[in-house]
Amino acid sequence: MTELGRTQTALQKTARHLIIPDTQVKPNQPTEHLRWAGLYAAEKKPEVIIHIGDHWDMPSLSNWDVGKKSFEGRRYKDDIKAGLEAMEVFLEPIREEQKRLITNKKKQWNPRLVFTLGNHEQRIERAIESDAKLEGLISYEDLKLNELGFEVYDFLEVVVIDGICYSHYFTSGIMGRPVSSAKRLLATQFQSCVMGHVQDRDIAYGRRADGRNMLGLFAGIYYQHDEDYLTPQTNGSWRGIWMLNEVAGGNCDELPVSIKYLRNKYEGK
Repeated sequence: MTELGRTQTALQKTARHLIIPDTQVKPNQPTEHLRWAGLYAAEKKPEVIIHIGDHWDMPSLSNWDVGKKSFEGRRYKDDIKAGLEAMEVFLEPIREEQKRLITNKKKQWNPRLVFTLGNHEQRIERAIESDAKLEGLISYEDLKLNELGFEVYDFLEVVVIDGICYSHYFTSGIMGRPVSSAKRLLATQFQSCVMGHVQDRDIAYGRRADGRNMLGLFAGIYYQHDEDYLTPQTNGSWRGIWMLNEVAGGNCDELPVSIKYLRNKYEGK
């Protein structure tokens, strides 16, 4: 690279991306961790905030335990309400900070809000496909994501921001199953990619032929409750959010921010 090229690279505008992985909100589960994430966003002021999907767990539309005792009492309206209330918990500190900046005549902060629909939100579409009578009664519009200010991307649609590809998950093979590891993610996509869906974090690095670094990231989960379908051994996955710093052209410096760290920093605030 020439000296001019090095200078241009050094001066390339960078951004910060805050990633919220699967939150899987359901009725009667704690949501204060979403306020901690909102407070962290308000403090760090990323240019982009991406929720990678599966915010709504939608247990009322689950197929795997239909007819079992655990399914008793579930209601679609309760699932929607729980997710909306939890999203407001996350957004409230962000809105409060935006108002504070305006009041104090400081530089405004208006992050780009992005939501990639997950397979749990897609349960709405699958339910309609299975029972046409539900069409017009339930829909993605019930999530009110556009009203909340989010750009919304369909399940498995890929959005590329500053050279990084985001989707709830990326597929491998003709069957369309999720890739099995961050290393495999890079091997199939050949560019920096971030996904959720998998109940643990995984990270891999690579380099393209043009010398650009690549990041493959399984972002993990961000909730406090344990899942009934998992065991004491498998419920211990890492939980947290991610800040990607110095994002440009698919390059970034990734920073994991654990739920434990956020609790210690913001609990009670």
